[in-house]
Formats: sequence, C-alpha cells, structure tokens
Amino acid sequence: MKLETSHMLPNGTLARRTLLAAAPALALAAPVRAQAAWPNRSIRLVVPFSAGGAADSAARVITPHMGQRLGQNFVVENRTGASGSLGAAEIARATDGHSFLWDASSHLVNPSLLRGLTFDYATAFTPISLVVAFPSAIAVKRDFAANTLAEFVAAAKARPGAISVGTQGNATAGHLGLVAFARRAGIEVIHVPYRGGAAAAQDLASGAIDAVFTTLVSAGPVVDAGRARFLAVGTAERVESRPDVPTIAESGYAGFESNEWAGLFGPAGTPPAVVNALSDALVEAVAVPAIRQRLVQIGCVPLATRPADFARFVTEGRATMAALVRDANIRAE
Repeated sequence: MKLETSHMLPNGTLARRTLLAAAPALALAAPVRAQAAWPNRSIRLVVPFSAGGAADSAARVITPHMGQRLGQNFVVENRTGASGSLGAAEIARATDGHSFLWDASSHLVNPSLLRGLTFDYATAFTPISLVVAFPSAIAVKRDFAANTLAEFVAAAKARPGAISVGTQGNATAGHLGLVAFARRAGIEVIHVPYRGGAAAAQDLASGAIDAVFTTLVSAGPVVDAGRARFLAVGTAERVESRPDVPTIAESGYAGFESNEWAGLFGPAGTPPAVVNALSDALVEAVAVPAIRQRLVQIGCVPLATRPADFARFVTEGRATMAALVRDANIRAE
C-alpha cells in the first residue's frame, strides 16, 4: 500500500505493523466522521405552498423515511406567497447547509413572469431530484354533454369562447396545460383561475363552471362523489389510481403531456456528497411499498430521478415555459 510505503521505517517492519494495527480503528472511525460532517442537525425543508396541498402532502409522506436514512429529522416549513418565489428566496440565500426547497412548476415559470426577483432561478439552486408527478386531468361537470375528450373538443369548436374551464390559478401548471391543449386542439375557451385546484373543483361540482384542467388529486373527490367526470389525464401513460381514464395523448393528441410535479432543490453550491446523499435517500424512500402506496393514493406518480436527469428536466422545462408564456401572452396576476 502507498500509505505503508510512505511511512516505512528503514527496516520496513515497525511502520507496517503500526498501520495494520490502526487500520480497523480507521475503518470504524471513517463513517462516524462522515456522519458528523453532514447532516449534523435537523434538515429544514421549505415548501412554498399551503399545508395540506398536493406538494406538501407528498413531502410529509416521504421525508420521515429520508430522515431515518440520514439520521436527522426533516422539518417541513410552509412559506407561501408570490407564486412560490418567497419560499424559493429563503433557500436561495440559505448558507447553513441544512436548508432545502421542495418546489413545483412555478420554479420553471416564475423567471418569465415575475419582475424584481432578488435571485436568479437559473443559478441560485442545485437540482437534486424530480420526486413525484401530479397528473393533470380534464374533468367536466356532471351534466356537460361530453363523455370523451373528442366530444369536449367538438363542443368547444361549436361554441367558441363559451365553455368555462377552471384551473388552480393564473400561470400555474393547470393554466399552462390548458393553454397548450387549447392551442393543440384549436379551440377557444374561457379560462377561470382559482386560488387552488380544490376551489376550482368545488365550483365544477356546483355547476358554476363547465370544466377544469387541474390535478387528479384536486378533482378526484368531486368525481368520486358523482358530481363530475374525468375525460382524460395529462400523463404519458394511464395513471395507476385511475386506470379507466385515457390519456390526452391516446385521445388524439400524440405526445401531449402536461402535469404538475414536486422536486427537491438545494442552494447553489450544495456539495455533491450532500446532493448524492439526499438523492439516495429519496430513491430508497419511494421504493418502500407503504410509501409508494400512500403516494399513489393521494394522486402522485413516484419518480425520484437522479440529479443529472432532474437538472436536464429543469433546464429544458424553463425554456419551454418561457416560449409558452411569451407566445400565449400570459401575465402574472
């Protein structure tokens, strides 16, 4: 061994024995030192959305197991406001090495919509993992005269600008998905933004609006209550929790995909060892059958991608959203 050679005495005997005797102690001490380096206290996870929402719920399902793996608890902190940018700003300026961001599609859209940000989304964060996807869905009120997506499109073309479609808010994943679908289908509808998908679903159930383009988790309860029905989901493949609902792609719009998601970010400059430790903990967590089952139950598609894949997703997604916001002339509220 090089270590032995560099410490050999002239007769080459004593140093070798000393090092061999010390080797077991060194081997045992190394993991202790690594663990002491990071994490050495609770891990702060900022969720820039309301408690009880889809992203927040997924975080609270996954992080307890991650904490067990890493040896420290996760403390979930909801910091809402300004389309998620207030919570993002908290992590952009964090320097304690134990603060991270659990963000969603607003991470890709905000740079094209918001002015006066104190940080640059493109450089202020280290992508760690695309953790889960929240399938989007098109649902219509109970008495709407369409049972398929093709019939919905036909109705919209017969009455341009007359059909109202709610989303979880202006410039949200639902709004952008609706814009992209309407452009692809060649239809004109009335966009009705709400403060959250649950509020949109409630108005769908009451008949105040004709349809929604929001997440499965938001629209699911009113569909299950028989007050609305799903026409299609925005995932590439059918969703495990709703296997009877076709995808938008298989309904005549090949390649179409539009969903909300949640991903884990660190501040810029997060050490690779920390990134890998968090990524490994996430991969392990979503593979636990009970955790995976719970995520599916609340409307998630577990992913837990690796850092390099998530970094590409973020870069490509930001460019796509910038073009869509520009071409559709979308403005922040």
